[in-house]
Amino acid sequence: MIVNEGRVVRRRLGFGGTLLAVLFACASLTPSLLPRTWLYQGVMGAVTGVIGYAAGAALGALGRSVISYRPSERARWIAWQVLIAGCAAVGAITLWYSYDWQRDLRELMGMDTRISWFPPVILAVALSLFAVILFLSRLVRLGGRRLIGWLDRFLPSYAGHAIGVLVIAVLVGVLANDVLFSGFVARVSDVSSVANKGTNPGVRRPESRSLSGGPGSLVSWDSLGREGRSFAGSAVTPALLTAFSGRPAAEPVRVYVGLDAAATPEAQAELAVRELERTGAFDRPIIAVLGTTGTGWVDEHIADALEYMYNGRSAMVAVQYSYLPSWVSFLVDRGRAAAAGKALFEAVHARLALLPPDDRPRLVLSGESLGSYELERAFGDLDDMVARTDGALFVGPPNADPIWRRLTEGREPGSPVWRPVYEGGRTARFAQRPADLSRPPGPWLHPRVVYLQNASDPVVWWTPELIYRRPAWLEEPRAPGMNPQMNWFPLVTFWQVLVDMTAALSVPPGHGHRYNSDIVDGWAAVAPPPGWSADDTGRLRELISGN
Repeated sequence: MIVNEGRVVRRRLGFGGTLLAVLFACASLTPSLLPRTWLYQGVMGAVTGVIGYAAGAALGALGRSVISYRPSERARWIAWQVLIAGCAAVGAITLWYSYDWQRDLRELMGMDTRISWFPPVILAVALSLFAVILFLSRLVRLGGRRLIGWLDRFLPSYAGHAIGVLVIAVLVGVLANDVLFSGFVARVSDVSSVANKGTNPGVRRPESRSLSGGPGSLVSWDSLGREGRSFAGSAVTPALLTAFSGRPAAEPVRVYVGLDAAATPEAQAELAVRELERTGAFDRPIIAVLGTTGTGWVDEHIADALEYMYNGRSAMVAVQYSYLPSWVSFLVDRGRAAAAGKALFEAVHARLALLPPDDRPRLVLSGESLGSYELERAFGDLDDMVARTDGALFVGPPNADPIWRRLTEGREPGSPVWRPVYEGGRTARFAQRPADLSRPPGPWLHPRVVYLQNASDPVVWWTPELIYRRPAWLEEPRAPGMNPQMNWFPLVTFWQVLVDMTAALSVPPGHGHRYNSDIVDGWAAVAPPPGWSADDTGRLRELISGN
């Protein structure tokens, strides 16, 4: 018994596991939404190979349990020779084509096609990492077998097996979640908390009373956090605004409340409203409630574009709910993001309700990525949003956004998921390019809601459903800019798009998670100031794209 258990770790690879491991690893070499490096590809090949091996081994065990027939030793030997030769050929061909696939994808996005791509090194990295993961997995299996063998001495066999499997599953789950993942999050939190205390190069404490952290501010400069200091310290200057508009400009209002300034989302929101009052924000023609990502970051293009459009006569407010990176916050802090967005909006909305209806500023929303999720969760549905705001601009919304999902799933028949039409486009529209905002040609009433989403943005399209379901965005016709060579593979595509998120900002504007000057067209559709023209939009697009 003990000898057989020892062979769990050092036994040969299984036939079914090997077949699916190679097929999964080869599938990972096929193109995805965004280009990747050779090192990322090696890691992807290993992880997808392990996933394939596990699936193949499970299917093989299931087949042996229901089929009593066993091939002869010679038949098995022949099958293995065919498998090895076939896998080697498929692997070599796929590695050969992978270089062209990556070049074609980079050419599609206007990137340099001269890349470093080392198929032998990719193979070596994938095989080495695969061996390590498989070895650790077999150690876990060995431990499980020995535990079951010990339990069988005291319990009926079926009870010992059930308890043993349950104990190992719990131990692996606790190790993965409470030790490895929690330890990773704690480490990231420690690093991020230190980074939050720093200040980005070139950012200085503002001298304007209209900006948080400046003279007379109710929140200290130090409490804003790294991204809050960047937001408050980088408002467009009146000189630049005047140069663009040709008219005397006002000092923009930017209010920000960091995570260290108050203990709860409600306290942060209350402090933000008092800061808005101090800066005279409620006398401005427009107030924008902005959603932030995990670190508290606000896309500078969202803020700058609105300030240029209103020649500085605008006010913006945002709060920080975390200092973790956005993707970590998405996993562990979504509840805090939703609480922060709801508290801030409700507080600003309640304060505006105290003003006479004819003297109230326009109230608009905007957020990118997790910032859009933060604000969407403040509303029950689209009707609720447009009933209580004067418009919204959401940039690169994650697939978990509740209202975005309802609109996408409820789109009109015949409209693609990447450019859905909801109720004739009367309220909400989806765009990758400025021209998309004019479609469909029917009426577009105010308040308006705009979703900017690139066809190659993994933030928009990643969802756990990719594990088992072909996504609608891979059906024909595909969106402009979507990789025509991308295919869906169970489990593999889920992992590919997840890894694509790490490169979402490493591509030119208009691809991945980069929207830049398209934000100008979004604001021009949602909340244009009086007298704003298409020529003004074009000039501002040119200015923003150069920043």
